[in-house]
Amino acid sequence: MNRHLAFERLHNFRDVGGYPGEGGRPVRWGRLYRSDSLGKLRGEDEDRFRTLGIGTVIDLRYDWEIAAKGRVPEAPGLRYHNLSIEHRPYDQAALGPEVETGRFLADRYAEVAHDGVVELRRALEVIADENSGPVVFHCASGKDRTGLLAALVLSLLGVAENDIVADFALTGLATERLLADWRADHPGQEPRWPGYGTAPADIMRLFLADLTATHGSVHAYVTEFLGTDKELVAALRGKLLEPAG
Repeated sequence: MNRHLAFERLHNFRDVGGYPGEGGRPVRWGRLYRSDSLGKLRGEDEDRFRTLGIGTVIDLRYDWEIAAKGRVPEAPGLRYHNLSIEHRPYDQAALGPEVETGRFLADRYAEVAHDGVVELRRALEVIADENSGPVVFHCASGKDRTGLLAALVLSLLGVAENDIVADFALTGLATERLLADWRADHPGQEPRWPGYGTAPADIMRLFLADLTATHGSVHAYVTEFLGTDKELVAALRGKLLEPAG
């Protein structure tokens, strides 16, 4: 199954529906999307985006990224939230080839999970809110910050870890186009780091294992560390899972 929706300028826009969740209830299609930067929307891409009926955009990037690359075009009724969940910026492309992809990025995700408490909690609240309508959340490439939030949401929906990891790794299908974007922004250069733009499954497996080792479970992390409650989890499941029976 190809979850990627076809756009000319977006490379990693996909629906997270269809995965079996709590009680075997599948995640609903057309209710939650993940993407690379929506600042790239232009022309026919923007028209295609509008046909999806998305009501809310959650932009996980820094303010300076938005200033440099733009944000989703404004439209009547479209809600926009900038929730920068990462607080310690770093340059992946400049890393040396000796840096091991899985362990390095899992450690960065752990930093985000513990630095971005306020923003992550708010993102979950926005996604769970029925008034938000269909939601898309994104960062720059739709891999790291976006992958972390997707993992939290899918975990709370009761999706199995193997499916969460597989969803993360689907960014690998967009790696070459994401690299092409980087090269276009850096003429004549190549990223120093071989891991740039890649999405090996062990990144997410290590991150989820670390989160569980520290907090007991992903659910405990969300409810105890982020300070959410069972009502939010119930709201997420009510909005994003198909009805029982």
